[in-house]
Amino acid sequence: MINVTKTFLPPQEEYNAILKRAWDKVWITNRGELVLELEQKLKTHLNVPNIIVTTNGTLPLQIAIKALGLTGEIITTPFSYVATTSSIVWEGCTPVFVDIDPKHLTIDETKIEAAITSKTSAILATHVFGNPCAVEEIEAIAEKHNLKVIYDAAHCFGVTYKGKSVFNFGDVSTCSFHATKLFHTGEGGAMFTNDGELHKKLFYHHNFGHKGKDDFYGIGINAKMSELQAAMGLAVLPHLDFIIEKRKAAVSAYKKSLQKDAVQYMHIREAAEWNYSYFPVILHSEKVLDNVLEELNENNIYPRRYFYPSLNTLEYIEKSNMPHSENISKRILCLPLSHDIEFGVIEFISAIINQHSKR
Repeated sequence: MINVTKTFLPPQEEYNAILKRAWDKVWITNRGELVLELEQKLKTHLNVPNIIVTTNGTLPLQIAIKALGLTGEIITTPFSYVATTSSIVWEGCTPVFVDIDPKHLTIDETKIEAAITSKTSAILATHVFGNPCAVEEIEAIAEKHNLKVIYDAAHCFGVTYKGKSVFNFGDVSTCSFHATKLFHTGEGGAMFTNDGELHKKLFYHHNFGHKGKDDFYGIGINAKMSELQAAMGLAVLPHLDFIIEKRKAAVSAYKKSLQKDAVQYMHIREAAEWNYSYFPVILHSEKVLDNVLEELNENNIYPRRYFYPSLNTLEYIEKSNMPHSENISKRILCLPLSHDIEFGVIEFISAIINQHSKR
């Protein structure tokens, strides 16, 4: 079976050697030495001033909304994973969708201001498949209207814009360390901010509100990463250059095998350094997508309709018309991409797409 992605597992002896340190101390959670070491190494690797690692990648979105005191309406994108929208709703706010730029697949910054009302408290935008939003324009709009900015950067480990980590933009940026991601801790995530006071607030929110053992700053939940997760991250991190190099070569092979008129690609934003987190292609129609998907599945190959459906069509959301997001979500397919995908498989997948894309 060939799935849309494949978890990179470091040599088991490397993971076990790191894990033994937690075993020897009988310290499995509550921010032991492995979590602290992982945070420090990630700060250095990513060149960020602050990081809080978490047990998954959704809780950082929810905590960011809570810590920033957001209420009312939050402007967001309909083209993202469901966690982006569900976190807004979960925290008692209302998502207000702005359609996407069909070239970059990120929120269309030119349409944001028209969606701002007296109830708007923030913009929550997604860097799609590791492709950065128009961060400078978005943050200029936020400053003009006194809004907060959160970036869902779940796919963005290692992505830079103008030489700067994308995690350094916005009031808060979040990331996923799920097993399907480039860098992973099995299940996990992180949140980033350049604001020292906000960092303290995010920190106590992720740890029950604790101030020491017996006192509390305020309300909090449990979003702490365990030592077991941190050990995986520490074992994966040294292999990251290898992982990205292999995925980059696979993307290059796809682009050589796919006919020019068979698919469209998202445009990587100028001045961004991409991380090859996913390989999405946009097909001519949903019918072509269905035919491609059916034939690949028959051959035990499972790409993913990602992101699908457009989030403005969710049943618990007030309906709105987002033509670009709805159109692209019906035609986009993330093709299998991993550190060890064989070029023969890439050629086979490409041949099926080429065959069904003929008009």
